[in-house]
Amino acid sequence: MADTEYKDPAKKTKRAGTGDAVSAKRTGLRTGSAVSAQSSRRVRTGSAGSGSRRRKDGRQSLPESFGHAFEGIGAGLKERNMRIHCTVAALVVIFGILLRITVTEWCICLVLFGLIMGLELVNTAVEAVVDLATQDYHPLAKKAKDTAAGAVLIASIMAAIAGLIIFVPRLFQALGIHLHL
Repeated sequence: MADTEYKDPAKKTKRAGTGDAVSAKRTGLRTGSAVSAQSSRRVRTGSAGSGSRRRKDGRQSLPESFGHAFEGIGAGLKERNMRIHCTVAALVVIFGILLRITVTEWCICLVLFGLIMGLELVNTAVEAVVDLATQDYHPLAKKAKDTAAGAVLIASIMAAIAGLIIFVPRLFQALGIHLHL
């Protein structure tokens, strides 16, 4: 395509031949494979006859938004790593009850549960979007997936360290072992 200027409907000047193809190249997507905002709205909201309740301004109702969020959590729970995080969280709750951790320690544990599980959901979303965009290997697709997974790993390591700080002294105390730190 020639490198000529034109006006788009939003009154912004673009160069023909540099818009979508360059953007696609930067994101690792094949030209034409990116999902437009309009088509992603159709995927999210369904057709007009789907029975969804819309406000007069076209936005979703609050209950409908929560419904989509719970669907996302349900989809995330099907992932192996999310099930591992939930199992570890359940074990932490059991040990927290048995070792009688303080309210502050419970709050720390709950914040860490939310952080790790939230990051795992974001990681799952990033992987799904990258897989939707391209089935071909691309270094930027790998970078996106690896970076999202790395965020979960860093949070998990820090949560494990915080867990050791909270639980090891209490476990030793319960076993009658006195630490002099």
